[in-house]
Amino acid sequence: MNTITKTVVLLLLCLIVNKVNAQETQQDSTKVGIDYKENGLQIDRLIELKKTIETEEREFLKKEVENINKRQESGEITEAEAQKLKKEAAKKRALNIENRLAIVDNKIELLERNDYGYNDGTETATFNLNFSGLKITSGNRPVVYDKRTTSDLVFAAGFNNAIGEGQDIGDEYSFAGSGFVELGIAWKTRLFKESNAVRLKYGLSFQWNKLTPKNDRYFVQDGNVTTLESFPSDLKESEFRITNLVFPLHFEFGPSKKVERKNYFRYSTENHFKVGIGGFAGFNIGTQQKLRYEENGDRVKQKIRRNYNASPFVYGVSAYVGYGGLGVYAKYDLSPMFEDQTFDQHNLSIGLRFDLD
Repeated sequence: MNTITKTVVLLLLCLIVNKVNAQETQQDSTKVGIDYKENGLQIDRLIELKKTIETEEREFLKKEVENINKRQESGEITEAEAQKLKKEAAKKRALNIENRLAIVDNKIELLERNDYGYNDGTETATFNLNFSGLKITSGNRPVVYDKRTTSDLVFAAGFNNAIGEGQDIGDEYSFAGSGFVELGIAWKTRLFKESNAVRLKYGLSFQWNKLTPKNDRYFVQDGNVTTLESFPSDLKESEFRITNLVFPLHFEFGPSKKVERKNYFRYSTENHFKVGIGGFAGFNIGTQQKLRYEENGDRVKQKIRRNYNASPFVYGVSAYVGYGGLGVYAKYDLSPMFEDQTFDQHNLSIGLRFDLD
C-alpha cells in the first residue's frame, strides 16, 4: 500500500508542476504570442497591456530627454543638436507606440474571431507528464457553451495536533513539530443554472497527519490498546504519522465574474473571496512511527509500520476561507485516532490551502 501511495503522490505532483507551468505560460503569452484557452481572460489582459505600452514608452522618452538635457548642460552638444535629438526620440517613441498597439490589436481581433485561440471553434486538450517519457495527448473536442464542472489540484499544509477529553492543543504533542499535508484533485460544479454563487466541490485527497509526542515518549501497541509511554533510552526523535485516503465534499460560496463571448461563457473566481464548508470521509491506508535514539553508544534510526489500532474508517468536518487560489484551511477528525481506547483523541489541523484551478 505504501508503494501505491508514493506512486499516486508522484503523479499528483507532476500534475501540479504542469498546472503551474501552464499558468506561467498564460502570464507570458502577451509577450511570446501563446494563446490562452480562455480567450476572454486573454483579451482583458491585452487591453490592459495597451495601457502599459503607452505608459512604458512615455517613461522611456522622459529618460531619453533627461539624458539629452544633461549632455547639453555639460557642453557635449549644442542647444540645436539637443532639440534635434529630442524630436527624433519623440518620433521614435510615437512609432513604437503605434506599432506595438497594432500588434496587440491584431491579437485581440484574432482571439475575438476564434473562440478558442487558433483552433477555430475546437479545443485541443494536451496533457504532458514529464515522468519516464510519458506523454498523453487527446484530440480536438467541441467548445462547450456552458461548462458547469471544472477541475483543479488541491494542496494544503500546516500545523496538526490531537485533542481529547481534558486535553488542550500542545499538552501531549509538540505544536511546532507536528504538521499535516494534503494533496489531491477536486471537481467544482455550479449548482444553479443562472448563478455561480454556490458551488459543490468534491474530489479525492491524500492526508498525512504527523504528531511529535513530548517528553521523550512514543506509541506502544499492546493488543487492542495503544498508549504513549516513556522511551527506555535516550530518545532523540519520535514521530507518528497516519496516512488517509479521503473524499472531501464542500459547499463553496462566493462572488465571481461572468465572462461572456460569442459562442460560450464562463464564470471566473479569480481575485474574489470564497468560503467552503463541508467535510470528508475515507480510509486509513498506512500508519508509521519513526524513532531515532542512542543505544550502547550507537545511533539507531527505526521505522515501524503497523496499524497501532488506528481507526480504519476516518471522517470529519473541514472549512476554508480564501481569496483567489489561496486560503486558510482547517479540518477536524470526528473519528478518533485509535479505536477501542480508554479515551478518544482527535486530529485537529489548520494551515494554508492552495487551489490550483
